[in-house]
Amino acid sequence: MERKFPDILKIFHDIEVDYADGDGIDFEPYTEFYSKEETSDWIKAWTGNDSLDGSEYLIFGQDGTGGYAAFWLVNESNDILEQPIVFFGSEGEVGVVSVNFAEYVWLFANGIGPYEAVAYPGLERPKNEEFLKFAKKYVPSSESTSVKIIEKAKLKYPDFEKMVDQLCQ
Repeated sequence: MERKFPDILKIFHDIEVDYADGDGIDFEPYTEFYSKEETSDWIKAWTGNDSLDGSEYLIFGQDGTGGYAAFWLVNESNDILEQPIVFFGSEGEVGVVSVNFAEYVWLFANGIGPYEAVAYPGLERPKNEEFLKFAKKYVPSSESTSVKIIEKAKLKYPDFEKMVDQLCQ
């Protein structure tokens, strides 16, 4: 699969993310994916497992504490945007955030980022107007609530957390 940073992700990451002193979204977007070497170093450090290379993850952003959001390249599709999005927290939090990029966008429209989706999956917040405009323009057919998006991802990939735990040493 090509590791090209999708144009639509660049546009999405141009929208300012407001942390709002803890009442907003805790996310710092990147303008390119972590390199293969950076990803390999990260997964080895995060899991304590030197046999891993992290090639199944494309890291594209982080929260304020250094937890990473990434595409998990698990589907047969060669379209990066159709891959699930996962989060690895700096304190060991881990989980599937959404089944694809379109639903990930709607999390942001609902005021929820990757950290919040994993740490507080039932959290409901007011809509974020800037992300809502983006979602309605680019992915209107994926509109949903944050709770439904997170539940759908967990149902589709129920063993992700267990798999990651088994990789840790």
